[in-house]
Amino acid sequence: MLRFLLPLGLAVVYFSPSSAQTVDIGATNVAEGGAGHTLYITPALTLEMALARAFEANPELRAALHESAAEHAIITQAQLLPNPHISTQIEDTRRATRVTTLQLNQLIELGGKRDARIEAAERGGDVALAVLAAKRADVRAAVGGAFFDLLTAQEQWRLAENSMALAGRATVAAARRVTAGKVSPVEEGKARVAEAEVGLLLLQAQSDLAMARQRLAATWGDSEAQFESVAGDLSALPSLPPLTALTRALVNAPVMLRERLELERRQALADVERRRHIPDVTVSLGVKRDETLARNQAILGLSVPIPLFDRNQGNVLETLRRTDKARDELVATELQLTVALAQAHAGLSVARQTVEALRNEVLPGAQTSYDLVTRGFELGKFNFLEVLDAQRTLIQAEFQHLRALSDAHRAAVEIERLLGGLPVVSPL
Repeated sequence: MLRFLLPLGLAVVYFSPSSAQTVDIGATNVAEGGAGHTLYITPALTLEMALARAFEANPELRAALHESAAEHAIITQAQLLPNPHISTQIEDTRRATRVTTLQLNQLIELGGKRDARIEAAERGGDVALAVLAAKRADVRAAVGGAFFDLLTAQEQWRLAENSMALAGRATVAAARRVTAGKVSPVEEGKARVAEAEVGLLLLQAQSDLAMARQRLAATWGDSEAQFESVAGDLSALPSLPPLTALTRALVNAPVMLRERLELERRQALADVERRRHIPDVTVSLGVKRDETLARNQAILGLSVPIPLFDRNQGNVLETLRRTDKARDELVATELQLTVALAQAHAGLSVARQTVEALRNEVLPGAQTSYDLVTRGFELGKFNFLEVLDAQRTLIQAEFQHLRALSDAHRAAVEIERLLGGLPVVSPL
C-alpha cells in the first residue's frame, strides 16, 4: 500500500523593526512615543509567517483536507461486511392452521470482492493525499508569488520616492539658475513637468502597494491586510540548478504522483468491476412453525443469482476505458510539466542575466552619467534637457532592475510549484 504525506512544517519567525524597542519576540512591538504615549507597531511579515498563516487558514487547502478525510472514511466503509437481514412470513390468518416462518439471511461475497473494494478505496485515499500535497504546493506558490509581488511593490514605492527626490533636486537646481539669470524660465518649467511625471509614478506605486498587500492577505482568507509591510531580501537572486537535475526531480512532484495514483485507482476500480461478475451467495437459516402439525421445522437455504443477462460487462468496459484515459493523462501531464519547467528555467536564467548586466554595467553607468550631467548643469556646461535625459535613463534602469528581480523570483516560485515545494531552488 502506497501511503505518503508531504507535511510542510514552517516555523513562525517574527521580525522586529530596527526603529522600535521590542519587549518580547513574537509579541507586539512597543515603542515610546512623544508626550508619554505608547505606540504599537505591527511587525513586518516574513515569508515564513505568511506561509504559516496560509497553511492554517487558506480555504482551498482546508477544502482539500476535508476531501482527504472523506476519502479515508470511504476506506472504513469499504472494510465493512454486508449486514444480515431477517425476514418473517405468516401463512393463513387462522391460528389453528397458521404457518409462521422466521428466517435469517446473510450475503457472502465471493471472488475477492471485499479485498478489491478495500484496495480501490485505499487508492482513492492515496489520491486524496496527493491532491492535498499538490494543493499545498499551489498555496505555497501563491503565497510566495504574492509575497515577492509585495516586496517588489514596496521597492517600487521606495524607488518612486527616490526618483521624486531626484526630480525635486533638479527642479531646485533649475530654479536657482533661472534666478541667477543663467537659463530661461522655460528650463524651470520643464523641470516641474518632469517632477509631475515622477509624481504620477509615485501615485501608481502607492496604488500597486495597497493592491499587493491585499492579494497577499487573500491567500489566507483575509479580505483586508492586517499588516503594514513584509520583510525580505528581494535583491538576493535565486540559484539556478541545471535543468537536467530539475527534470529528474519532477518525477517526485505531487502532480505527477497524483496522476500515477489516479491510474492505480482506476486499475483497482476495474478489478472491482471484473470481480462483480462472480455471483455472490446468500445463506439462509431459519425456523418454521406449523400449527397444524404442532411442531417447529428447521430451514436451511442457499441463493445464487444466475448471470445470464447481466454479467456487469458494461461497467467493466467503462472502467477499462477510464483506465486508458488515466494512463494517457499521466503522459500528457508529464509532458506539460516538463515544458513548463523548461520555460520557468529559461525565464529564471534570462532574469538572472538581466539583473547581473544591469547591476554591473547599466546602473553604474547611468548613475555616473546622471551625477556628471547634474554637476555640469550646475556649472553651466550642460543644458537642462541633458539633465532630464540622464535622470530618465537612471530611473528607467532602476525600475528595469526591479522588474528583472521580480521576474527571477516569480520564475523560482513557479519552479518550486512544479516540483511541489521541493528544496531545489534556494536563495544564494
